[in-house]
Amino acid sequence: MKKFWLVVLLLLAGIVLGSCNEETGNVATAPEGNTETEEGAEGTAGEMDAEQRLNLMESAEIPTMDSAIAEDIVAFTILNNVNEGLYRLNKENIAEPAIAEGEPDISEDGLTYTFKLREANWSDGTPVTARDFVFSWQRAVDPATGSPYGPYMMAGTVKNAAAISEGKMDKAKLGVEAPDDKTLVVTLERPVPYFLSLMSFGTFLPQKEAFVTEKGGSYASNSDNILYNGPFMLTNWDGTGLTWSMEKNPEYWDAETVKLQTINVDVVKETSTGVNLYTSGKKDSVLLSGEFAMQHADDPDLIRSLTPAIFYFKFNQERNGEKTPLANLNMRKAISMAFNKQDMVDTVMADGSLPANYLVPAEFTFDEDKKDFRKVNGDMNEYNVDEAKELWATGLEEEGLSDVNFELLIDDSSDSKNLGAYIKSQLEENLEGITVSIKSVPFSVRLELDGSQDYDIQLSGWGPDYQDPMTFIDLFVTGSSHNNMSYSNPEFDALVESAKAELAQDPAARWEAMGQAERILIEEDAAIGPIFQEGTMSLRKPYVIDIIRQPFGGEFSYKWTYISGKEQ
Repeated sequence: MKKFWLVVLLLLAGIVLGSCNEETGNVATAPEGNTETEEGAEGTAGEMDAEQRLNLMESAEIPTMDSAIAEDIVAFTILNNVNEGLYRLNKENIAEPAIAEGEPDISEDGLTYTFKLREANWSDGTPVTARDFVFSWQRAVDPATGSPYGPYMMAGTVKNAAAISEGKMDKAKLGVEAPDDKTLVVTLERPVPYFLSLMSFGTFLPQKEAFVTEKGGSYASNSDNILYNGPFMLTNWDGTGLTWSMEKNPEYWDAETVKLQTINVDVVKETSTGVNLYTSGKKDSVLLSGEFAMQHADDPDLIRSLTPAIFYFKFNQERNGEKTPLANLNMRKAISMAFNKQDMVDTVMADGSLPANYLVPAEFTFDEDKKDFRKVNGDMNEYNVDEAKELWATGLEEEGLSDVNFELLIDDSSDSKNLGAYIKSQLEENLEGITVSIKSVPFSVRLELDGSQDYDIQLSGWGPDYQDPMTFIDLFVTGSSHNNMSYSNPEFDALVESAKAELAQDPAARWEAMGQAERILIEEDAAIGPIFQEGTMSLRKPYVIDIIRQPFGGEFSYKWTYISGKEQ
């Protein structure tokens, strides 16, 4: 298991959206560097080939390329490569100035950040200005936009963002202004010690107002209706298709660092197809799972990695305005405990994933004594068929039911289908009277059904947006955009709020409050059913050098990638 670095480079007292004292710490730094250093094959750096072309596969279509609307790993990965914000994660996954010319001036009270912007252009040759950031941030927090991330990332951080997102204040009052084209001033609601790391996240990318306005409803609908200010430009994307490319952006301010000329991407949902494309030389990397992971366990091209991504059941307690059987605590807890997670990751996935009986990932965040947050609670609601049977029987009796049919919503990839089939088999074998109907849909459709709360049980997942337990825990407070399952617990909400406010100066108490909140969510309420922490196994051609895996935001960065040795 890999040690994940923290975004904060000092022992900082602070919380997401909370106040801090920079001289004390609530989260200790883990070892600096790439948080997901991969084990296995890595090409040997050498002279670059004449042709700098990378051929990749993706598991799902692009749901959107509007940074104000994006909420998934596919979109954020592409946005990370075709656009750039004030900061970018570097090769060591440390946030460093990007469109910002250098470190900002920070007021003594930690509330005002003044950034100077470097000379940088959009792909149409026009300059990137401070106004582009003002416009995009205001647009992301404007309730009329319907951004799933704008309010989540900005409320409580950027001044007035919460009131604006609730429709109580005009977006022009957001704490971001542009005194001139190259100066951006950001005013915070309260000090946030790792605010600069947030500036590398996709929601904070700039957008050119004149271009967005001109395109109207067509903005970001295809690759021609987007402007780019990052290392690459998206091309050949029609808005819905299964293929696209990225071409080197000649207008990028740091274009001389970018070596790849073209990245070709095809959506491939069947692992068998992907492996065939890789072994035939048509693709340069392929993600493995199940039988293919086992078959290639000793392949010299193999790369292993553990990620800070958690997958879990979302139990929908209300659908179409009516209470569902999943509003019953005993039924939720029974389902959580009725399938063998260890067997599942060993035999169905076989990719290095870990069974998860928790929400905050292992080896992700550490306290000032370098103690893993996972030590606070350990495992909860572990696999226990006998207890699950008792809980299930009690739940059926409480609801006056003898049997129940649940729809399990999953993605339409082969991996999701295999996982769904295993879970269905386990639940129907271990819980008398349950029938599980699999509903397999494209990734973008699953997101739509989640947003409209039109599902029973959903196989969902989450990767961190910043390196703190709160990036997972506050997903489930009452009214959260991710809490599309009618879960609400005032005690849970109060613990989260206290960790964002009065406990900011008490690292140990804050750590315990977040642990208690996680315990309520999973062990006491079984609001979600954790399944696994993601591990990955992939094959990558040895001539591919310096693909950088990132811990949050976009999954990969290709800014430094190049091809060396393929032409031999």
